[in-house]
Amino acid sequence: MALRVLLVQAEPRLTEPLLRYFKQRGDEVWQAWDLGQGQALLEQVKPQLMVMDLHFSSQEWYAFLREARTANPALKVIMTNRYPDLQRELRAREQGVRVFLRQPFTSRWIEQALHQLEEDTVPRSPRMVKPASPHEVRMPMRVKITLPYLLLAILFALASAYLISRVALESVQERFLNQLVKTGLQAQDGLVQEENRLLETLRLIANTQGLPEAMQLKQAETLRELLLPVAANSQEEEMILLDSSGNHLLTLTHVPDGGVGEYRATTGGSEAASWPFVRQVLEGKSDATGDKFAGRGSGPLGEMIYVAGPLYDPAGNRLGAVLVGKSLLTLARELSRDTLSDVTFYDLQGQPLATSLNAERDQLLLSAAEASSILERQDHSSQTRDLSISNLRYTEVLAPWEVRGGEDLGVMGVSLAQAFFIRTSRATQIEIFLFVATAIFLVIAVGVSLASLITRPLMKLVAASSEVASGNLEVKVDIAGNDELAILANAFNRMVAGLQEGSIYRDLLGRTVSPEVREQLRQTFSSGNLRLEGQEAVATVLMTDIRGFTTLSEKVPPSTVLHWLNEYFGQIVPIVTHYGGVVNQFEGDAMLAFFGTLPRLLNPKQSALAACQAAVEVLQAIERLNNQRRARGEPQLITGIGINTGVVIAGGLGTSDRLHYTIIGDTVNSAQRLESLTRALFDSSAILVSHATFQALAEHQGRFHFEALGYHQVRGKAERIQVYRLHPPRNPIGWEGML
Repeated sequence: MALRVLLVQAEPRLTEPLLRYFKQRGDEVWQAWDLGQGQALLEQVKPQLMVMDLHFSSQEWYAFLREARTANPALKVIMTNRYPDLQRELRAREQGVRVFLRQPFTSRWIEQALHQLEEDTVPRSPRMVKPASPHEVRMPMRVKITLPYLLLAILFALASAYLISRVALESVQERFLNQLVKTGLQAQDGLVQEENRLLETLRLIANTQGLPEAMQLKQAETLRELLLPVAANSQEEEMILLDSSGNHLLTLTHVPDGGVGEYRATTGGSEAASWPFVRQVLEGKSDATGDKFAGRGSGPLGEMIYVAGPLYDPAGNRLGAVLVGKSLLTLARELSRDTLSDVTFYDLQGQPLATSLNAERDQLLLSAAEASSILERQDHSSQTRDLSISNLRYTEVLAPWEVRGGEDLGVMGVSLAQAFFIRTSRATQIEIFLFVATAIFLVIAVGVSLASLITRPLMKLVAASSEVASGNLEVKVDIAGNDELAILANAFNRMVAGLQEGSIYRDLLGRTVSPEVREQLRQTFSSGNLRLEGQEAVATVLMTDIRGFTTLSEKVPPSTVLHWLNEYFGQIVPIVTHYGGVVNQFEGDAMLAFFGTLPRLLNPKQSALAACQAAVEVLQAIERLNNQRRARGEPQLITGIGINTGVVIAGGLGTSDRLHYTIIGDTVNSAQRLESLTRALFDSSAILVSHATFQALAEHQGRFHFEALGYHQVRGKAERIQVYRLHPPRNPIGWEGML
C-alpha cells in the first residue's frame, strides 16, 4: 500500500537517495526545505510518514516536531542525522521518536529504519521488549569463519571433478549488449553525418550560379542542367525544387540500378508543399538551428528522409525551397554496411518503414505504446527486444529517430544476431564425488566447531553494544581469558566508561556555553581545527548592565548577590535566546549578546529587528522583576541597554588549549558606550539604539516607539554619535510574527 511521505530536509542534495527510494516503492512523496514549508505541507497533504532532518539550525525544530505529533498522533516519524547529537536525539525521543536514520541513506539502512518503525508501532508488554538480538545480524561471524573453509572445500571439489568431468558455460551476453549499444550509437552518428551531408548538398544548390534566374523564369530544362551535375557528384537520390507557392518546378529522381548520372526529371505537382517541415521553409520560419528543416515523406523511391531549405534571389527575396532526399531503405543498408549491424526505421506508431533485415513486416511491428514509451524515456534509457527471423535470433536496441532541431520522426532499431558459445562435456565417477562430499562435510564440521568457540563471546559483545546503542551506559562485558577477544572486551568496557564521562562533559558544556557556541565548537573539533575560524559579519550587539550594582553588592553577603544575579539573568537570558540571540558572556552584572552570526548569518534588517524586540521584552521583564523585588523590600535593579549594528569579527579567542568564542570590533565597543550613556541621560531603565541600528530596521521602524535624542559624545569616540531611545510600546503586542 502506497504511503504519503513528507521529507523535511535542510539539504536538498542529501535528500535525493530518500526521494529516489520512496518513489521507487510507489509512495507519494512531498519535499520541504524549511520548517515553514513543512508546516504548510503537514496541513495540506496529511502525511502518514515524515522523514525529518535532526540538524535544522533553527531552534524551532522541536516546536515543529511537537506540533506535528500533536496534530496527527498517528504520524510515523523517522529522524535523519549526519552525526550523533545526543541532546537533540533525547529531545526527539520526548516526542515519541524512536527511529533515527544515519547517513549515508542507502536502501539497506532505509529498509531497516522502516522495519524498526513497524516494530515500534506493534504493542508489546514490558516483558517482551528485548535488546537487539544477535540473530538480527545479516552475516553472523560463524558464517564468516566457516565460509573460507567451505570455499576451499568447494575449490578442491571442483579441481578433483575437473579431472573426470568438465562443464564450461560461457556467455557473452553482457559483452554482446555493450557492443549492441555501441553499434546503436554509431548508427545514430551515421544518421547525423548523413543529414549533414544532405545539408552540404542543399547549400551547393543554393549557391549554384544562375539558379535564381532560372527559377524566376520557371525554366525547367535550365534548372535540370544546373542541378544534374550537383546531384551526380553528390550521388543524391532525389532533389525537388519548389516555387514560393509550393508548386514543383523540377524533381530529379535517380533511376534505380541506373548509372551515376541517370536521373529522371519531372515537373508539376504540389504534394511536397503539404509536408509540415516544407511548409515551415516556405513560410520563412526558423528555429535555433537556422532556417533549414528535416523531415520524412513519400517519394518515387518509397519512404524518404529530406532536408529542406529556402532559396533566395541576389536581392534576398525568397524564391521558393529546395529538398534533398534519400530513401530510408538505402540509408538503412548504408548504415548496416558501416556498422556491421541491421538497421530498421519505424514511424511514431511503431510501423516499420524500411529495414536492412530480410524479414516480414509483421515480424518487426512495434506497438504504439512501446514506441511512445521509447520516445518518453529517450533521455534516461534505451529499450531492447528479441527478434526471431529466418531461424536466427536477433537482439534489437530501440532509440528515438531524431532529425535536425531535435524533432522525433519515429524510432530507429539497430539489431545484431545473438552469438552464444557453449561447450559441454560430461563424465562421472561416483567414488570421487563421494570422497569430495565427505571432505566438504568434515571441513564444515570443523569450521562450525571453531566458529562456536569464537562467536560465543562475540555475541556477548553484540548484546552489550545494542544496549549502549539504546542509551544504556550501565553495561559491562565479562569475558575470561587473555586472548584478543578478552582484550576487545576490556577495551569495550573502557569505551563505555569514556562514554559515561563524555555524557557528563557534554552536559557541563551545555550549561557553560550557549547551544549555538557548543555546536560551533563541535563542528570545529570534527573538522580537525584547533581554533574557531574568525569570520567577518554584520551583526547587532546588545549590551546590558545594572546601574550601581557594585554599591548594592557591598551591603549584602556574596550569596545574596549571586542569588540576585541568577534571578535577574534567569529572566532576561531566555528572552534573548528566544529571538535568536547568543549570550556571549557575563561580566558580573553585565551581559553581552549578539544577533545575526549564529546559528546562521542573518541580514542586518533581521538581526536589528530581533535585537530590538528582545530589548523591549527584556525591559518589560525587568519591570516585572522589580515589582517582585519591591514587594520583598529589595532594591530596584535599574538596567541600561545599548544596541548597535555593524561589522564584527566572530571567532575563537585565546590559546590552543583554552578558547572563548566571542565577537570583537568597534561595533561591540559602541554598544558598550551606548549602555554607559544611559547612566548620564536617564534615572530609570532605558534602551539606547544607534543610528546604524535605526537605519538597519528599514520598514520595521514603525513597529517601535523611537525618540530621537540627537548627537552625543561618548567616551572613546572622537566623533559624536546619533542615538535614539527605544520605548516599550504603548499597547503591548506579540512579536511572534515579526521574526
